[in-house]
Amino acid sequence: MPDNSPHILGSFQRALDQLTADLDRMAGLVAGNLDSAVRGLLERNTDLCSHVIADDEEIDRLQMKIDEDGLKIITLFQPVASDLRRVVSAMKVAGNLERVADQAVGIAKRARKINRNPEMQEIRLVEPLYEMAATLLRRSMIAYSDGDVAIALDVREQDSKLDKAYKATGKQLIQRMEEDVTRIKDYLDLQFVIRFLERIGDHAKNICEDAVFVEAAVDIRHGGAPQAQP
Repeated sequence: MPDNSPHILGSFQRALDQLTADLDRMAGLVAGNLDSAVRGLLERNTDLCSHVIADDEEIDRLQMKIDEDGLKIITLFQPVASDLRRVVSAMKVAGNLERVADQAVGIAKRARKINRNPEMQEIRLVEPLYEMAATLLRRSMIAYSDGDVAIALDVREQDSKLDKAYKATGKQLIQRMEEDVTRIKDYLDLQFVIRFLERIGDHAKNICEDAVFVEAAVDIRHGGAPQAQP
């Protein structure tokens, strides 16, 4: 049976606060890397792309730390109910953030290849998809940090718009491949870039599902969702 003495409760709260701080730091690093990767493509700045690839190690270390600390909290303090949901969800959110960081690395690697060749107008097709993906990611973390179910449910709905934009942009790139076979490799790299951005929307949606789970103790992954409060 857990010890509910003030000392134990204080130690638990400090551990939980540190877990939250690490998660917030990780989210900031991931958002920054994503921005740098896309700017590296749009601005043809290969140095930015290289920094993204190098900085990914720090994000990986933070994810491992969050996982280790989360397991320690569960083992030492045996939290229940909302406290347990918060610890478990923090570990899951960290996993989704790490995968977003991987998508940023993927964008950076493809951008470095594209940047070796003459400039192409089609890279501008990436910009609106990035804005949508970055917004979904930012709002998903707000929903999680603030326990805002309304934002979480809205992000899940908005992800479908990113999916539609991804498909429409993909069709445009396929058309350009057919018209200009001399740069087919560059168009394929751009296809990978927009796919990475579409996947970021999926991870943002996953984070929002965890936000709802923490706040409302409802699993909305397979249908059924709490009503957003006005």
